[in-house]
Amino acid sequence: MKAAVIRIGNSRGVRIPKSFLAQCELQDEIEMEVHGRELVIRSCHAPRAGWETAFQNMRARHDDDLIDRKAEPSTEWAEREWEW
Repeated sequence: MKAAVIRIGNSRGVRIPKSFLAQCELQDEIEMEVHGRELVIRSCHAPRAGWETAFQNMRARHDDDLIDRKAEPSTEWAEREWEW
């Protein structure tokens, strides 16, 4: 689809059809990048989106144990001085 670049004050803009906005889930805020001579526009997503579900899945698979639990035996000093 071709679209016109329109003047918006001192800037330029492109009108994005409603169906494109819905399909790409574009809302009030977007991310833009330039790759060579291409402008890439993508929807913003929340940082760490999906982490809660991933952690729940790890727990269900019993894949959430500490990996260094058995790394080193505890020292007498650590037992006496360290507060958990």
